[in-house]
Amino acid sequence: MCQRCDYPELLQHAALAPLPNRVAVLEIVGNSPSPLSTQEIFDIVRRSQRMNRVTLYRILDLLVEKDLVHRISAGDRSFRYGLAPNANHPRHPHFYCSRCGNMECLAPEAVNVDTRSLERTFPALIQKVEIRLDGVCRSCLKIHGSGSRRDHPRTP
Repeated sequence: MCQRCDYPELLQHAALAPLPNRVAVLEIVGNSPSPLSTQEIFDIVRRSQRMNRVTLYRILDLLVEKDLVHRISAGDRSFRYGLAPNANHPRHPHFYCSRCGNMECLAPEAVNVDTRSLERTFPALIQKVEIRLDGVCRSCLKIHGSGSRRDHPRTP
């Protein structure tokens, strides 16, 4: 749970009215320790708000458009939603478990990408870098045994 973020203020800074449903969705995404699926967000929001799926999708699209929330692709061809980088939350990579479907946030320093070097060799303006590592999480390894390279081939 983030004690440092003022979600209504983040919405206002993005030129959005801090309507109750918007604040609720942004709080759910921002207070989660890991990116959430639309279904997970819907299940949580329905505990305290009356909201239908269409409204949730529209709010998520708006929050993504205003760069308050990032839509992160998962290894199962779905999306997860996490708080976009801000003063309290640095940009960071994610780990997706191909067995259980959970996605975890990794420490910002876990994977480094030198975009300045890339911009020198690739003549373009890089606006977003999304890094997702796919594999088998610790919990699944415990449940299914340690796993060998033969069981879990690595891609080059």
